[in-house]
Amino acid sequence: MWATVIRGIKDVKVEEVPDSHIQAGHDALVRVTHTCICGSDLWAYKGVSKRRSGQRMGHEFIGLVEDTGADVSRLRLGQRVLAPFTWADGACEFCLSGLPTSCVNGGVWGLPGADGAQGELVRVPFADATLVPLPGNVPEAMMPALLTLSDVMSTGHHAAITAGVKPGSRVAVVGDGAVGLCAVLAARRLGAEEIIILGRHAARTTIARRFGATHVVSERGPQAVTAVREISAGHMADAVLEAAGTAESMRTALALTRDGGTVGFVGMPYGGDAVDLGQMFDRNITLAGGVAPARKYIPELLPEVLERRLDPSAVFDKEIALADIHEGYAAMDSRVALKVLIRM
Repeated sequence: MWATVIRGIKDVKVEEVPDSHIQAGHDALVRVTHTCICGSDLWAYKGVSKRRSGQRMGHEFIGLVEDTGADVSRLRLGQRVLAPFTWADGACEFCLSGLPTSCVNGGVWGLPGADGAQGELVRVPFADATLVPLPGNVPEAMMPALLTLSDVMSTGHHAAITAGVKPGSRVAVVGDGAVGLCAVLAARRLGAEEIIILGRHAARTTIARRFGATHVVSERGPQAVTAVREISAGHMADAVLEAAGTAESMRTALALTRDGGTVGFVGMPYGGDAVDLGQMFDRNITLAGGVAPARKYIPELLPEVLERRLDPSAVFDKEIALADIHEGYAAMDSRVALKVLIRM
């Protein structure tokens, strides 16, 4: 089979690797039909996060069940399924409490020894608990929107949920990547009255406005805080959705939050510690968020996508074949593309 591997900084390629196969009774083997490149994949591509040479890449996919272990009962061969970006057993204390990302038997696609989503086949542990079956009659045109539930839409939703967005909320979104744009969509879905996105890339902020942003702020740092105050008649945000992960973005998020407000942070952290506990203490700011439990959220969001009431597909602005994976990474790294779709 063919799969994407990383060999070094800015060196990803498609290589022939041993075929994946069933290893345990709870496994399913899925032939990938749709996958993509995530902004978090770029940290490995740039060398910010370490990967072993030959490690698999990718963690978002839709595919067809090709084989199952003896203990799999919910899935049938040929069924189309959506995979969240982590697998989980569905039975441990964390899964039962709604936090499958902390599953004691869980993991993330692309870990050493695990398949990555950017390949032909993926072995899925605990398939009954992990995979979400899709209706058989879903049109091809809907697959990009469904694929966002694997990660970016669920992650944007997590930011909005943990920040406590509700009808009438004033919301600020820090970060104009795919997760930040999906956070705008999630805030609108939850009834936010004012949604301000911090971003300076015109193509992305155009999507943000389509998704429900009421204002765009291109400034950064203290200037961004001043601009938000001007927009909101001196007020700050009830909820701030941090979707970038940098020290600067977290400092900005805290500064944008009103006293007693909440920051929902879902940007993968890098670039140093930026949490000012003194500021949070003095102003009663709550910091919530973390890794999104996508498997928990998919059953809630999936019907709305299928009914076309929720459509995050605009985050995909480039499509490639698997063989052109390096082109896709380079396009996202240079910001030529926002998020790259791969149809297999």
